[in-house]
Amino acid sequence: MTTATNPPIQYPFNLFDGIALASAYSRAQQTPGLLKVKLPYGEPAWLATRYEDVRFVLSDRRFSREEATKRADAPRALPRIAGGIVMMDPPELTRIRNLVTQAFTNRRVEQLRPHVRDLANELIDRMVAKGPPADLVRDYALPIPMSVICELLGVPVADQSKFKEWNDSLLSTNTQTAEQTQRNLGELSQYIMGLVRLRRAEPGDDLMSALIEAHDVDDRLNERELVQLCIAILIAGYEATSSQIPNFIYTLLTHQEQFARLKSDPGLVAPAVEELLRFVPVASAAMFPHYATEDVQVGDTLVRAGEPVFASVGAANHDPRKFSDPHRLDFDRDARAHFAFGCGMHYCIGASLARVELQEALRALVTRLPDLRLHADVQWKTATFFRGPLTMQVIW
Repeated sequence: MTTATNPPIQYPFNLFDGIALASAYSRAQQTPGLLKVKLPYGEPAWLATRYEDVRFVLSDRRFSREEATKRADAPRALPRIAGGIVMMDPPELTRIRNLVTQAFTNRRVEQLRPHVRDLANELIDRMVAKGPPADLVRDYALPIPMSVICELLGVPVADQSKFKEWNDSLLSTNTQTAEQTQRNLGELSQYIMGLVRLRRAEPGDDLMSALIEAHDVDDRLNERELVQLCIAILIAGYEATSSQIPNFIYTLLTHQEQFARLKSDPGLVAPAVEELLRFVPVASAAMFPHYATEDVQVGDTLVRAGEPVFASVGAANHDPRKFSDPHRLDFDRDARAHFAFGCGMHYCIGASLARVELQEALRALVTRLPDLRLHADVQWKTATFFRGPLTMQVIW
């Protein structure tokens, strides 16, 4: 059993000028027990980095995310604590997840695959017609998830740029006043309520209509929960995927042997996406504190009631106890046990949609632009939770 005897280590570890996993995570995995860390905001916390410890913290109901919303000193890497479904605990979390899962069916997601495929090819057509160089972020990675999630929720094309402004603001690591944050959330909430009114008047076969039905017909979802869900789906459905598309291409361009395999055999796209999801630690840090509601033994560490624990999925995905030679990109590896979409109670509801987007985006690029290569140094995002290129100039 271990306890914290040394001063907490400053956290986060990952840098923004790239997507490599910080070496501090490997050192933490070789140290017995959890690591005591100090984040930019709030009290010290424990950090889980080993696969089994991360799985345990994310799955065990003796850990609460909701508790963090009640504490002024909750540890965090961002200036503010997230809200909505991502910070709920059972039984409310279970009730709402069941509703969204019923609306977010595999059938509805697969119906979007032709749209994603056509969109990816249309964007490549535009890039080819304009000629190189192209910005893979602006011209390809951003439009795909933006278009898909807006199609899913019925967001008009003309409003997509405004949504991006709200999204970037709410996920920024730059310090904002509470008033600014509330203003952004208020504007987005009002916008979502306007979409709800439109869909209520003219329902369709889309996710928002299904959520409205759960609210109006069965009274299983109140108005606040409905708006929060739509906001969470919009933000989560856009930001992570738009970061991972260029992250994946950057990784392939720096692993030419695996890139060549994928170009010669596009049938490898599905397992390649799983391995890339495992391999690329997109987050700048573990995001959510999990408070122990009672004394809990996590591996070699006894976490006392009321102590917060962060779970690093990026580190867990590189744990040699789970994945042999974890820092090697290997498309022959069965990487499906990765935690890129989380684990347990908060497993990403939109994981199937993200997989469709990533598969089709990657497939179109390796088949249509097999000679793709970097044209200039990548400019990296430096003030957001998800790491990735801000601009990525490519030629072919």
